[in-house]
Amino acid sequence: MEQPKDDSGTREDLALHRLQTAKSDLKSARILLAAEEYKGANNRAYYAIFHAVNAVHALSGKAFKRHKDAIGNFNKNYIKTGIFPREIGRKISEAEEIRHASDYDDFYIAGREECERQVAAADELIQLVERYCMERFAL
Repeated sequence: MEQPKDDSGTREDLALHRLQTAKSDLKSARILLAAEEYKGANNRAYYAIFHAVNAVHALSGKAFKRHKDAIGNFNKNYIKTGIFPREIGRKISEAEEIRHASDYDDFYIAGREECERQVAAADELIQLVERYCMERFAL
């Protein structure tokens, strides 16, 4: 684990930047879903989730090089402690598995319903993270 390298802004600035990146990824996922490009949409939905998770980490001053570490820390410190609902933790795990299959399994066939679930999960997490961040900013 290492500290963010850019010291030109606050932790809040970094969290907002990562949240904006998550929203941009979600927008891309929706465009790809509408174009019936399900593998690409699954990828972008997962990255929306990943950037939202990292927005939360930014507030605590944490940064992770590996996805596995970022998600694992989020599960340990935010899901298991009840800060975020357990169900969203399950959705994050599913999104990670589906993104991996979509990106790396040659014969994986991504379907519309599954993709819609991934986009919905990303949207749900972004809303939860945005609420969490705004509550922290108010303190």
